[in-house]
Amino acid sequence: MVPQWGSVPRMSLGLDQLLAVSVYRSFDIDAAGRILSGTDESGSMQLIEISPDGTVDRLTALPSACGGRYLPGERVVIVSHDDGGNERRQLSLLRLSAPDAIPARLDDLQPLVRDPRYRHTLTQVSPGRICYLTNRGNGIDSDVVLRDLATGAEKIPFTGSPGVSEATVSPDGRWLAVSRPTDVAMSDQILLVDLAAPAGDGEPRSVSGPAEHAIYMRLCWLPGSEGLVLTTNRERDFTAVARYDIATAGWTWLITDDEHDVTGWLSPDGSMILAERNDDGRSVLTLHDAATGARIRDVALPAAGCITDVPLPEPRWSPDSRTVPMSISADEMPGDILLADAADGTARLLTTSARSLGDASPAIPEVHRIRTDDGELIPCFVYRGTQPSDAALAGSAVLVVHGGPEGQAKRNFNPVVQMLAAAGHTVLVPNVRGSRGYGKRWYSADDVELRLDSVADLGAIHAYLPEIGLDPARAALWGGSYGGYMVLAGLAFQPGLWTAGVDIVGISSLVTFLQNTSPYRRALREREYGTLARHREFLHAASPLTRIDAIRAPLFILHGANDPRVPLSEAEQIHAALASRGLECELLVYGDEGHGLAKRANRADAYPKALAFLARHLGP
Repeated sequence: MVPQWGSVPRMSLGLDQLLAVSVYRSFDIDAAGRILSGTDESGSMQLIEISPDGTVDRLTALPSACGGRYLPGERVVIVSHDDGGNERRQLSLLRLSAPDAIPARLDDLQPLVRDPRYRHTLTQVSPGRICYLTNRGNGIDSDVVLRDLATGAEKIPFTGSPGVSEATVSPDGRWLAVSRPTDVAMSDQILLVDLAAPAGDGEPRSVSGPAEHAIYMRLCWLPGSEGLVLTTNRERDFTAVARYDIATAGWTWLITDDEHDVTGWLSPDGSMILAERNDDGRSVLTLHDAATGARIRDVALPAAGCITDVPLPEPRWSPDSRTVPMSISADEMPGDILLADAADGTARLLTTSARSLGDASPAIPEVHRIRTDDGELIPCFVYRGTQPSDAALAGSAVLVVHGGPEGQAKRNFNPVVQMLAAAGHTVLVPNVRGSRGYGKRWYSADDVELRLDSVADLGAIHAYLPEIGLDPARAALWGGSYGGYMVLAGLAFQPGLWTAGVDIVGISSLVTFLQNTSPYRRALREREYGTLARHREFLHAASPLTRIDAIRAPLFILHGANDPRVPLSEAEQIHAALASRGLECELLVYGDEGHGLAKRANRADAYPKALAFLARHLGP
């Protein structure tokens, strides 16, 4: 008798397998149906092109990760690249009509916008023109630049605001829509700049108020330039898709859900909207009529995963509005490219990242809600290894805390989580207060003086461990960026709870972090954490470094030397402070990394060492 699928025990993933997993990303699609994609098969994210017949061509072989967009009407890619993770993006041209230069190295690219002192972020590509953001004016504010590709002439229609996230020109060339942050945490203001007005005349027109507590994002122009379709939570707890009409200054809700975040992308012909509902970190896709918002059909995904997350590029409609290539990551799908057909809602996989997993079985999460002392419920995913490599680690717990802080742990393939589960730990991945995906109230519940309420959530999770059969005396924290702050804060403010911590590019002092982070980021981060001018006393009190004498658990620290967000000094100062007290604290610094470990070779060096560290301290 042939056994049915699922009746045969499957092997747990091995560390070597996890370190060798390659993922794929979708960046753009051209009029011929070719998909500009990326893969990290070489060790860092490099560009490839997938043709309609399935042919795959390698396009770049740069020293650091890169992305890109097609230039409409030409066989040209605009490549976005930095140096060793420093996030100072430069823009170059790769001419695909010259195959001898493919895969291109850095010297093979034609410089377009390059000044290594500053950031250049591509926001829109049109025939003969690009729109990009740069901080080259004063190092802080984001200038919006329109560049004519034929002449090289540039215009700067908007400046004077740090942290601009989106800028897009209307199809008729009349309006520039800009999304900029306000002084309110997790809030934006939309401005319209009249490009037909004489230089220096007229003020930008405000679509949203400067003090609203609301997100405005994914700005899509209607084909007739009469308005925008965008995602916002103005006057709502959850985001929804709305239309803004320029002539009337009126708003119309198109796609809403009172219990889930919804976002959307308008097709180029203005007929349809691809909508994503965030269902506890899982993407649910539907197609809607753009005029009425009425649902047309569902888009069936091949796995319960997500198409939007921090490393995933945005879905992009094909120029003919017939298909949408997108990136997807799911529990058993590390990272692949889908091509969705708008006519029937089918989604076809173009890559197979799971092939590197072989017959091994990734850990699939259980969904839990953990009650806090103040009556809140923390969403939490619990991963248990199928056949742990070290039985001695059974019953141990590792909490993996996401970054942000306005991030979200989603239903994706997280190699760190899988690595920890395969080793024998039970891994808890919470969305503590401050996380996105559960409404405005929840992501605002850790702002400024509420910061330590989020840290307290770690204690509630620790108290829950016995209920799921875990040993609270063998529990560790793991986190990156803001998650790294949470690791350090847990060890400092709850020293009796945690056995060990792994901090990756984390904040050890909120004061020195704000003092030393890149100037263009300081104003953005002060909205969330508090300002040095008004909240210094609280920031000092909420800093792990301030409570260094309370820490007694061993610590393992990873950091990139080129990190522009959380400077290396944050790791160095807590390492020095703990070492001076004789506590075990190991610091690994990678000279070719920025805010995290983007290169496979560095992960292959760092993660086994972190695993060995946890095994020493979480064993019986």
